[in-house]
Amino acid sequence: MEEDFGKPQRQSIVGIFVMFIYSIQGYAKAFWPLLVICILKFNEFDKLNVLIGVLIVLAFFSIMGIISYLRYLNFTFYIDHENNEFIITEGILNKTITTIQLYKIQQVNINQSLIQRLVGVYELVVDTAGSNKKEGSIKAISHALALDLKTRLLENESKKALVFHDDITASDEISIEKRSDVEIPFIRISFLSLLKIGITSNYVKSFFVLLAFFISLYDHIKQITGRDVLNDQNIEDYVDRSQIATAFLTLFIVFFLTVIVINLVRTIFTYFDYKIARQKGSLLLSYGLLNTKSTIIKPEKVQITSVTQNFFQKKMNVLQLKIKQATGGEKEGNKQLIEIPGCNELEKEGILKLLFKKIPEKGVMLKPNFRKLGFSVFLTIGLPLLGFYFIRDFIMEQLPMSDYLVLLYVIFVGIIQFYIFKNNRLYINNDFIILQSGAWDVTNKIILPSKIQAITTSQLFWHKNINIGSLTLHTAGGNISFQLGNFTAIKQYVNLWLYEMETSDSNWM
Repeated sequence: MEEDFGKPQRQSIVGIFVMFIYSIQGYAKAFWPLLVICILKFNEFDKLNVLIGVLIVLAFFSIMGIISYLRYLNFTFYIDHENNEFIITEGILNKTITTIQLYKIQQVNINQSLIQRLVGVYELVVDTAGSNKKEGSIKAISHALALDLKTRLLENESKKALVFHDDITASDEISIEKRSDVEIPFIRISFLSLLKIGITSNYVKSFFVLLAFFISLYDHIKQITGRDVLNDQNIEDYVDRSQIATAFLTLFIVFFLTVIVINLVRTIFTYFDYKIARQKGSLLLSYGLLNTKSTIIKPEKVQITSVTQNFFQKKMNVLQLKIKQATGGEKEGNKQLIEIPGCNELEKEGILKLLFKKIPEKGVMLKPNFRKLGFSVFLTIGLPLLGFYFIRDFIMEQLPMSDYLVLLYVIFVGIIQFYIFKNNRLYINNDFIILQSGAWDVTNKIILPSKIQAITTSQLFWHKNINIGSLTLHTAGGNISFQLGNFTAIKQYVNLWLYEMETSDSNWM
């Protein structure tokens, strides 16, 4: 029997436990360095301090348990059918009422973390477009109830879609309703594809995450112990000078392999068993090993679609798709970014056909002027070299081989900037705009002219004689920019896009 949701309802009773665990996790993330130090120094504490510590922890757990129970009692949700609103009430002392208008709901996601899986509940998250306000999240709800609530919250979308088809008869409408709940298998990303993506992408991101971890750990140890571990004694006292180069090379290799392993594990845990199905003309995505996630992509609400591939991935026939839907601003952008890793060319074409009804093709090509390369080289090489010139004598005293490192930096950055300039292209045809960019990972961002919300063009006064300028296309999912291209051609296309924006009835919200 389907729920009416017209009266306030509470989460599952195990929501108390879920809230308690999430609260503990929040504090654990904030104080994990202190916990590490306490474990390492455990033998140095006397029994009285240990006893006091245990009592404090027990008191803390008791307080968090009471708070979790009160949060559970004060958390309710229901649908106001009269005003077409989804309402969530929460808070212990300060009551918070979140009201979400049904027609603004962009998608409803059903997720399940490891904790929620252990107790047999799911999380339901309501996403809206064009707003920075707080959105709805129910942490502990049964799967059946979550599916029922999701259907009710998205009912207005089904009705809205039928409004645009006046020739649909009553029997056709019933047939559509029957087919709407059927999930047709479409694509399944294999484990091998995830392995390929895991070892060929996100090196820089994983590197800095690992580096930040070690720096943070070192800084906390230094603050708590008051000792600088790295400077307790000179390295020459325990390592022969002739072995320093070998040690650094070995450390670099280990560090690099660790980065690859971390990225591989993250990819597999996040995107394991990635399945894509068709549902109501949309893409239904589900994935995750420990934390499972289910989300829907509606073609009419897709703003920017990115296809990214590097040299190794091209040889392995894998690539990454990223889809951005309407957001409420730059801070909301990452939340609405949906990744589909490990697609091959055929799977990519199938997804693009469902999103755009056809495969996007590159049309007229606009290239940036060579001055863009010169300016980029000046910023990334010229200015750093100028700064190095003023402090070179000081650095040479500490690091005699710094000149060789600077030379390697110039060569490396110069090659990167050259390929960034070489790959930077804007392709335009009647149906699509495609911006190509990147040095190693080459990305093609695809948008429809009808999804453009605003257009900004700019031209510096010293660029007028050589007829170059810049273009920025603003969409509800973010902006794309093309700099120092042929300004006459840019203005011609801008006029066409402005006309299409005025005459378009695209339902991007």
